Amino acid sequence: MPPDQRKPLASSRRRFLGQALTAAGTAIAAPKLLNNVEARETTQTAPDLSSPIQGEAQVTLTINGKAHTVMIEPRVTLLDVLRERLRLTGTKKGCDHGQCGACTVLVEGERVYSCLLLAIMQEGKQIMTVEGLARGEQLHPVQAAFIENDGFQCGYCTPGQICASVALLNEVQRGATSVVTPDLTHPPKLADISAVEIRERLSGNLCRCSAYNGIVAAVQQVAGQTPPPPDALVLIREAAEVET
Repeated sequence: MPPDQRKPLASSRRRFLGQALTAAGTAIAAPKLLNNVEARETTQTAPDLSSPIQGEAQVTLTINGKAHTVMIEPRVTLLDVLRERLRLTGTKKGCDHGQCGACTVLVEGERVYSCLLLAIMQEGKQIMTVEGLARGEQLHPVQAAFIENDGFQCGYCTPGQICASVALLNEVQRGATSVVTPDLTHPPKLADISAVEIRERLSGNLCRCSAYNGIVAAVQQVAGQTPPPPDALVLIREAAEVET
């Protein structure tokens, strides 16, 4: 047989032997590999759902005078911890962008938007929500004033409005001024704080039901003033229309 005709035969023989050895090796190794996989599956235990997620940290928050320890991720907001982890649902989630004020709470006595605060950064601080204002069955004076002056309608924004009003009264007592204070050297007192001043200081809390007159009247009542009756503004407008 000529040499040029022997080469394809030799090449074909080597290819056949290589394929045969590969098949034999696979047949021998496959059962062992399958046994190893089955062994690993049987030895693996079910995941512990109570164990912390990787990246969580233990945080102790002091809320309404009580310490609460939770495991949270660093990115979790104070609002979500209050509502989702501690079930303190009085604090409402409105815009979740720090624009409506529904999530207002008090941190170290200052009003803040809890949707903009990282919970992990509030450790060691005193946090007060609307649930902590009352003393048992006795309502906080601001809560009682809101009821007496119809300072709400649907009530969704009311917890934030109440917390903001409590902070407003404390700010006035400390001598804090606002952008509408006529004389910055003479901050307003509770006895003479104007409705314009109250509205400005509460401008960060929106009420879609427009219960602003009742909210201002509630603050005036707690400040020691005599708020106008709810229909006073209507009577003034009607009188002005008659005169014209």
